[in-house]
Amino acid sequence: MAKQKLLNKKSMDFLEKYLNNAAPTGYEWDGQKIWMNYLKPYVDEFITDTYGTAVGVINPDAKYKVVIEGHADEISWYVNYISDKGLIYVIRNGGSDHQIAPSKVVNIHTKKGIVKGVFGWPAIHTRSRAKEEPPKPDNICIDVGAKDKKEVEKMGVHIGCVITYPDEFHILNKDKFVCRALDNRMGGFMIAEVARLLKENKKKLPFGLYVTNSVQEEIGLRGAEMITQTIKPNVAIVTDVTHDTTTPMIDPKKQGLAKIGDGPVVAYAPAVQQKLRDLITDTAEEKKIPFQRAALSRATGTDTDAFAYSNGGVASALISLPLRYMHTTVEMVHQDDVENVIRLIYETILKIEDGETFSYFK
Repeated sequence: MAKQKLLNKKSMDFLEKYLNNAAPTGYEWDGQKIWMNYLKPYVDEFITDTYGTAVGVINPDAKYKVVIEGHADEISWYVNYISDKGLIYVIRNGGSDHQIAPSKVVNIHTKKGIVKGVFGWPAIHTRSRAKEEPPKPDNICIDVGAKDKKEVEKMGVHIGCVITYPDEFHILNKDKFVCRALDNRMGGFMIAEVARLLKENKKKLPFGLYVTNSVQEEIGLRGAEMITQTIKPNVAIVTDVTHDTTTPMIDPKKQGLAKIGDGPVVAYAPAVQQKLRDLITDTAEEKKIPFQRAALSRATGTDTDAFAYSNGGVASALISLPLRYMHTTVEMVHQDDVENVIRLIYETILKIEDGETFSYFK
């Protein structure tokens, strides 16, 4: 018998609104307000910090603290140089992919509002077939329809303006969610749904739960580094995206095997506390939640690392959502995986006991 769908109309309306809002690294606050507004009925209070991380807290007076975390920011570009001809050259804000830029429409965020532009590219007729030049960070540029630099500046565009893609949420074939910034707006969405389920199912936790939406992950886990010092948690369960490796030009022998629709991906890595991870996999098996495994060398490359190696060591684990086409405007995830990540986090935290140390020496 199929499990009942977790996501309802209110959930999906929130997800669409949350995804369609731009929240580039360093400029996450409008998205955080949308997220906090949705989470408000399900938590007791909020913590926010100087750089924009937001935390919904359940049982704020409890001594033992458990974090469930995603990151709020999305990759983007900065205006770096405006030529005399009025063309705009860019630098990355996070891991933006230069190869997908040509022919994309962009939103340039200015004090006067959004200025539209396009990443232009030379027509196929004008390029040398013998020496095709690929898109590179130093040869892609944005055209805002201005005749010169002065006209660009008059539109409100200046060095340092942030640039995002306007692509919005849609669903393919009934159960595939597609959008830019699923990395990792899905994480914030999934942890918010965990909080909703706890409230709706009237679950009482013996510890404080810190539903954490960190900023600035895309430029080096910076938001998590800050908020872990504020919260000082005992446990952190992080959720982010990972690569579906079944699409063309990806080698699963190098990248490992993961596939959308086959369940959450549980990470094996030095930063992952083994006893906490065992609790997650045991819970998945007991509750019949499908899951996959991934081995990560040295670092996980996610906020898991920031939590694990803070405050003298915090028991941390990573549950990833498999995703196709990362850092493009058509990132894709499977609804079943989204619901199973939510289930797995929810069922795992219900098994964590107050004061649990996860010590290897017990």
